[in-house]
Parts: sequence; structure tokens; C-alpha cells
Amino acid sequence: MEASWLSIIPFLLVIPIAMFTKQVLPALIIGLLVGSYLANPSFLGGIQTMLTYLVLALIDENNIKIIVFLYAFSGLVGIIKITGGIRGFVELAAEKIKTKKQALILTYVSTIGTFSAPTFRFVTIAPIMKALLKEIKMSTKELGFVIETTATPVIVLIPVATAFVGYMVSVIQVSVENVGSDIDPYSLFIRSIPFNFFAFVIILLGIYLSFFHHSKSDAPTDIEGSESESESEADWHDCHPSVSKELPNRPWNLIFPLISVIGFTLFLTWWDGMGEGVNFFQAFIEADVLQAMVVALLITVFLSIILYLFQRFKLTVLVDSFLLGGNELMSVIVLLTVVWGLSSATDDLGFSSFITANTEWIPHMFIAPLLFLFGAMISYFIGSAWGAWGILMPLGVSLSFAADVSLPLVIGAVFASGSFGAFASPLSDDTVTISKILGLSVIDYAHFKLKPALIAAGITAVLYTFIPFLL
Repeated sequence: MEASWLSIIPFLLVIPIAMFTKQVLPALIIGLLVGSYLANPSFLGGIQTMLTYLVLALIDENNIKIIVFLYAFSGLVGIIKITGGIRGFVELAAEKIKTKKQALILTYVSTIGTFSAPTFRFVTIAPIMKALLKEIKMSTKELGFVIETTATPVIVLIPVATAFVGYMVSVIQVSVENVGSDIDPYSLFIRSIPFNFFAFVIILLGIYLSFFHHSKSDAPTDIEGSESESESEADWHDCHPSVSKELPNRPWNLIFPLISVIGFTLFLTWWDGMGEGVNFFQAFIEADVLQAMVVALLITVFLSIILYLFQRFKLTVLVDSFLLGGNELMSVIVLLTVVWGLSSATDDLGFSSFITANTEWIPHMFIAPLLFLFGAMISYFIGSAWGAWGILMPLGVSLSFAADVSLPLVIGAVFASGSFGAFASPLSDDTVTISKILGLSVIDYAHFKLKPALIAAGITAVLYTFIPFLL
């Protein structure tokens, strides 16, 4: 469709509404509704068009695979929790870890096995660190900061077997399709990983704070100092339901599914891409990675259920836990569906053509840093990395094509902006979850980590300004 200024109206509504209400989904729905009425301006036409966009999004083959992946992944985590996998892992690690250095090394090394989702990281690592807090010469806020730098900032850099990768590939896919490109979205995601500068910078800050920085005071933080002695020495089993004493102690119920899903994903990816004249590494590039990830996950779910049945867990308990776990991501699935619909609506209104025709005045060197800073502000105020990615990725990809700026660089900048919000915002699930586990005030903890997050954001913006000269 020809360029039309009407195509930007949905985004002009979505961004301020999301920031004002601190709710992403209602803002996106309003944007989709307005875009649908602009595409079909009649009394019932807008509603009917909106329904068409949503249905078309849901019947797309790749979109269905992403939905299955997200639901099944969250469901698998649900049955791992109920069968004592997380509690067992924490108990096993807590028995072996006795010093600060061992605990910090475990925090980083355990990323290899628990990188699936931020909450997964928190409930497997935070209780161990909390149990050793008296031996760890840092405040609880510093401890929370270190743990958090090994969660979302690390997970966004991992290309397989995470709760993030399906969503991230999907927002790239819908954005490149809107500009009429057929570039493989997964390969773009892989190429964008080195350009997620915020993730790398904040990880390095976490390593510095872990091993080279010494707290000025070994005393507890203000919020901790106000607690009674009995509260400060509370059993770490009470910090999260996933490590409750009421659950069984079976670490292999966590270790087996993780080994299985990672192993099958790598094998099936290689198997799918293997062909005549294709070497080992080329096979991973040629493969349908999304297909391999979904199949590997389903195999793992089936094998895990069989394992748990042999352990005499009731099938009804496993099924209920799987459904409860999967339902925890239903809000994300609905969010993603609306993102798909909104992207289709703005595409029909000529969004990409409009961006191409009206952004020539922006110096190319400033596109990536401005996109990062703008996205960081949005993600901070809405507290959602996924929401920011869904809102900004179509804009970023369109700007990249219009200004002939490196597409992986721009995609990396969008992902970095969401990573900032997930890390720094007091509204983010990461901040709230780690605060609850460690017994911190959410606002105090968010204020504590805002300064280093802003320093990392400043370094990131500088990198996005000067890196294009090297590309």
C-alpha cells in the first residue's frame, strides 16, 4: 500500500497509553482496534477487520509453532517444579557450596543449565545465595544485582531452548515480512546477538561487582536492618513455592529435562539442515530451527512425564501442573497475537512506505542509539521487555531498510532497549521476583540498581553511535 501518515497513528496511541497505564496489552489492543477502523472505516467494519487480523495471525503455521513452544515450555517448567526438580537442585548445590567464591562461581556456571527463563534462574540460584548470605560479604541488594545480571541479560543472548527465543524470532519475522523481505528471521536473530550491547555491558558490571568490588559496609541494607532476627534468619525454603519443603527432593527431575531439550534441539537442528554438500556448521544455518526446537521440546515433555510416572507421580497431578504452567504464559501468547495483528494492520496502512519516505532527514549514525534510548525509556515505564520489542521492532526494521543501516545492528538495539527495562524497571517481573525471594523492598532495590543500569545504558548508546563506522 502507498505511504500514508495514517499508518503511524496506531503507534502514536500505543506508546503513550502503555507508558501512562503501565499496561502493554490494553495499549496494543487499542492500537489494533484503531488501525482496523482506519483500514475499514465503517460501523462494524473495524471490529470485523480486527477479528480477521487476529485469526490470520493465529492460523499462520510458524505462529502456531511459536504458541505451542511457549505453552509447552512453560508447562514443562510447571511439572519440573511439582516433581521437586528445582528444590532438589537447590538442596544439592547448597550442600556443596560453603564460601562466597564458590557461590558466585556457581551463579555463573549454573547459567549453562538454568538459562531457560529469568524466573527459572531466580528460583534455582537465589535460595542458595540467600542461605549463604552471612558468608557472602556483600549487601542483599548487591547480591540481587549480581544474580539478575545472569538472568535476562544472559538469556537474550542464547539462541536455543529459552522461553525468549521463540518470541524474539517472531517479532523479527513479522517486522521483516512487513517490509516485503524474505530474510530468515532466525538467522537475523543470530546475527543481532553481538549487537545487544546493553546485555554485554551489564553482565560485565555484574562480574566486576561479584569478584572485584568490595562493599563499603558489611552491614545489612536499611530494609534488612529493620527486620527482626527471626525474619532475617528465615529458612530459604520459604522464599519461593518452587523450593518448598513440601516438595520432593529430586534434582534429576530438573537436570534430565534440561539435558534432553538442549541435546534434542541441537541434534534435530543439525539433522534438519543436513544435506549433500553441507558441512556440520552450515547445517545449523540451513535448518528450520523453530521446527527443531518445538519437536525437541515435545519429545522432552513426553520423556519427562514417563520418567515422573516411573517415580509414582500421579498422571492427573502431572497434567494439572503442565496446564497450570502453560497457562502462566497465556498472557504472553495473547500479547504476541495482538502484536501480530497490529503489525498486519499497520502494514496494510502503508507503515513501511511511510517510514521510508519520511526518515531521510535522520543522520544514519544516530538511528541505532536513538532507537535504543527511546526503547529503553518505553520499556522502563511499562516494565516489559517483550512489550517494548513488540511495539518497536516494526519501527526499527522499517528504519533500517529506509536508511540502509545494518539490520542486525538495529535489531540488536531494539532487543537491548527491552533488556534495559526488564533489568532496571521497578515494574518488571524480574525486579519484583528477585525482591520477593531475597526479602527486599521492590522500590528500594530498583532504586539501588538504577545507577549502574544507567551507566550501562550510557556506554551502550555510545557504542551504537560509533559502531556503524566500523561496519
